[in-house]
Amino acid sequence: MINCDTVIVGAGPVGLFQVFELGLLGLDAHVVDAVPHAGGQCIELYPDKPIYDIPAVPVCSGRELIERLQQQIRPFAPQFHLGHTVTSLKHIANGRFSLRTSAGLAFDAGAVIVAGGLGAFAPRTLDLPEATPLVNRTLHYKVAQPALFDGQDIVIAGGGDAALDWALALVDRVRSLVLVHRSSSFRAAPASVARMHALCDEGRMQLCDGDIVGLETADEALAQVRVRTRSGMVQRIEASHLVVLWGLHPALGPIADWGLALERQQLVVDPSTFQTSVPGVFAVGDINTYPGKKKLILSGFHEAALCAFAAHAHLHPGDKVNLQYTTTSPALQRRLGVREAGRGDAVAQPPPRVAASAA
Repeated sequence: MINCDTVIVGAGPVGLFQVFELGLLGLDAHVVDAVPHAGGQCIELYPDKPIYDIPAVPVCSGRELIERLQQQIRPFAPQFHLGHTVTSLKHIANGRFSLRTSAGLAFDAGAVIVAGGLGAFAPRTLDLPEATPLVNRTLHYKVAQPALFDGQDIVIAGGGDAALDWALALVDRVRSLVLVHRSSSFRAAPASVARMHALCDEGRMQLCDGDIVGLETADEALAQVRVRTRSGMVQRIEASHLVVLWGLHPALGPIADWGLALERQQLVVDPSTFQTSVPGVFAVGDINTYPGKKKLILSGFHEAALCAFAAHAHLHPGDKVNLQYTTTSPALQRRLGVREAGRGDAVAQPPPRVAASAA
């Protein structure tokens, strides 16, 4: 039995930053995730995709963001249990929680923070018998290695942000690129759609409206993609790789059985504390919902900060926690490892204010 302050379910960017916010308040964390590596959607879906909306970081890839977060939380020595699914959560008599994982780990935790992103998710796949032997060879449901497509003829299927983003990111690397979408309308950012149409007008890529109805192979590799267009004609597109980006099937998995209030497969929380319907169980990131919710990484970071204070209040009722700043607090700096224990705790005072006077 592992006894700890908190268990964080999910090792995506918000789960990792949650470790940091808890650590600043002196709370330890054990992090559990079903996949064998940290990073969540950033690593699973877009490790090399550029991210532009992280404060003070003009641009970084999903992989770089996870690496920086792991470096940031290192002073707090979180314990990771990767490749484990939390299968049960029970509220026990002393007010704490008992959790068990698919691999047999047991936790006794004072608070639980669910940072499970989309939950247990899987890509929407191509329902064709000839597709299965090609998966991860010449048929892909995510882009893990963009260099694999250098100089190749590729088809990307989809009309959302992922499909458009990767089409724009890969167009300069490939020999030819055809975007296949079943509709003339897109679910992607308008700027991305406009850029895609401009590239088609320039002859640098093509757009094909229709449904994929078959694949043809040669020497056990993809050779052609058959698309039935809206006119009913079947068009054969030569391709050495097909990337299907039709989104994900989100599912909460075992979390749905924990007795937490749900709304459209998301955990309902109080936005002032991010506590769920069960006191002591919190939820941050894409897995929660509340009025005005925005599914952004930076919003998840904000949620993690408030959640940490709420978790501390749950674990230590009646204790007053003063808001401190990492720039001036000796206690926080010691926790971060940037100040040695025993050094003077004097806090640098701001310069005196100078009152303006009328001439």
